[in-house]
Amino acid sequence: MSMLTPPGMGGKYRITGDKYPRMRRGRPRGRIVLAVVASVAVLGLIGWGSLQLVDVFTGGGKAKAAGAAPADCAKRPEASADPASTTAKKLPTPKQIKVNVLNATPRGGLAKKTADELKKRGFTIGEVGNATKEYDKKVKGVGLLLGAKAATDAALPVLGTQLTGAEQKTDTRAKPAEVDLIIGTAFKSLAPKPAADKALKDLNAPKPAPSASPTCS
Repeated sequence: MSMLTPPGMGGKYRITGDKYPRMRRGRPRGRIVLAVVASVAVLGLIGWGSLQLVDVFTGGGKAKAAGAAPADCAKRPEASADPASTTAKKLPTPKQIKVNVLNATPRGGLAKKTADELKKRGFTIGEVGNATKEYDKKVKGVGLLLGAKAATDAALPVLGTQLTGAEQKTDTRAKPAEVDLIIGTAFKSLAPKPAADKALKDLNAPKPAPSASPTCS
């Protein structure tokens, strides 16, 4: 029986050889957990540092310092105008506008023919004849609409719907509801009535009131 055979084994189990089995202590689980947590923390710090370096070299910091709007703010749509919030200026009707039709061309009969057509379209007709020396044969376009300064946003644009391309000018007259239509050398006829009616309707249509754009804080 070998000296390594435990007592009472009766030689049935014999240990041979001259090497003893070596037993190792198990590694504590706590140390393994700590090692994993530390590794994750280190990787996180490395990733955060890399992002900061990229931000610096790509100028991201400058954009923030310059007050760039946040991405979610930039994607917000403009505030739409409230249909109920509209502005409309009261314009005179054709009947309220007195039109003097003056011919500044060598062609005869244009003033009367034009005045008759304007009367059919509802305008009140005043003087009909030749233009004064100041404008006679000096209006190169289709015509000149002449009125008081107060007629700039009133009688002049209303009359302008009847003669496309006519120049508008103001003088020192005191009556804003009385305007001159001086026929120019390029004149052929008034605007077709359907087109003139549409232009007049659009002119009187309410305009949407401006609304403020959304702001980001």
